[in-house]
Amino acid sequence: MASRTATEQFASTHAHPTLGGSERREIGALLERSLIDLIDLSLMAKQAHWNLVGPRFRALHLHLDEITDELREQSDIIAERSVQIGIFVDGQSGHVAEHTELDPLPQGAIADERAIELLSERLAGAIDRGRDAMGKLGELDSASEDLMIAAVQVLEKQLWMLRSQEAVG
Repeated sequence: MASRTATEQFASTHAHPTLGGSERREIGALLERSLIDLIDLSLMAKQAHWNLVGPRFRALHLHLDEITDELREQSDIIAERSVQIGIFVDGQSGHVAEHTELDPLPQGAIADERAIELLSERLAGAIDRGRDAMGKLGELDSASEDLMIAAVQVLEKQLWMLRSQEAVG
């Protein structure tokens, strides 16, 4: 008899009580897509935090730390939901880099206005994908949908807060 992997052993003894295998895989794929967005966005917020320059440095520098913390919290919630339904995640940098849909930030110093613009664009893209996932999850698993709603709320709040720092003219 062939030796089973830890994943196979877990799946055989801890099958989800109500979700079938194909449902779990579809839910897992939707959660992974959002997890990758959340991890990549948190890394980008930290990258901008380290390399920020400009007259709004202090306020935006602190705000970028808040964004990073909130995105990391949401990524943890999404990843743990995936594992709860028996779909294991890969949040390692290589996997995230290979599967992200987000364009990287430029290297070097980032002017505060440019950082707001770049992160706003990327947040908006993640919100679109998160809303798409919400709709699909609503048909598959209400518990996962609820978590996606919360993640989208965080993304939208942070987008609003970033855009509120732009010059009004």
